[in-house]
Amino acid sequence: MSFQAIPGQAAAKRLLQNGLRQDRLSHAYIFSGPVGTGRSEMATALAKAIYCQNGTDDACGECLECRKVEHGNHPDLHMVAPEGASIKIEQIRELQKEFAYRATASGTKIYILYQAEKMTIQAANSLLKFLEEPNSRVVAILITENGNALLPTIQSRAQWIQFTPMAREQMALTLLEEGLPAALVWPATHVTAGLQAARDLIGSNWFAEMRTVMLQLAKETLTRFPTSMITVQQRIVKTELADHVSTLFDLLILWFKDMVQLRLERRDKLVYSDQLDWMSSLALSRDVSVWVRMMGQAVDLQKRLRSNANSQLVIEKMLVEMQGV
Repeated sequence: MSFQAIPGQAAAKRLLQNGLRQDRLSHAYIFSGPVGTGRSEMATALAKAIYCQNGTDDACGECLECRKVEHGNHPDLHMVAPEGASIKIEQIRELQKEFAYRATASGTKIYILYQAEKMTIQAANSLLKFLEEPNSRVVAILITENGNALLPTIQSRAQWIQFTPMAREQMALTLLEEGLPAALVWPATHVTAGLQAARDLIGSNWFAEMRTVMLQLAKETLTRFPTSMITVQQRIVKTELADHVSTLFDLLILWFKDMVQLRLERRDKLVYSDQLDWMSSLALSRDVSVWVRMMGQAVDLQKRLRSNANSQLVIEKMLVEMQGV
């Protein structure tokens, strides 16, 4: 992985490559942005570029140092991820112990903290001391979905690099050119923030099935309601889809948006354009305000899911409310 190979994020690349060229890298970075925007890939690319024996502002990908980073066995590169729900103080202490030793010929030690916002307060305070008083030449990369969740004192001691989602149309075009099916590309690009995240979702064993089940539930609930409750039991609760109910709601919210567009006779940016035959007539059977209200209910119920509400009850409540409006 090199900077060149990472799609988008031009501002982040420019800043890091300028630092490499001028030998003025920060001692600490916060890579903040949604999952799938290339934060981890950029961290790896930066580590490679720092250690590369041939490049100045990017990795050659071929030298021994680059290959060590690629294979995860470079002696001066350390990675820390949450153990269970959090990054614990013991993990930071272990990191400090590792960094008490001198770097190898590279002269620079690098550590990458994944999901840095999940540090306990004790771990964050311990890291802060480490950031302020490194024993040698050290580069820290803190990867987080929300940089604002880090201690203000950590934020003030690191250079912030914001990662932004790629334009949806550009993502979709790239994935379609790769030969991925349009029926999955459009919803995937709406519920993820980056190319790799969309690819992973499309390539999963369950995503296509969840799309099919969501469409079946929507159709049954609004045309022959009792059947949809049986579908929930047979096709979600008793299958692996039970682990992905939040995505069911993501897909359902997109479906309601399509119904609003169809009701307003706009067909140019539909997510489920392959379902026009039955969706068009159903969209006209209810007022725009009804579809908007259903969408709002889906958003509210998805929030309950994220607060650990019983997923089956939440789905059933959604279907009852859809049928009742």
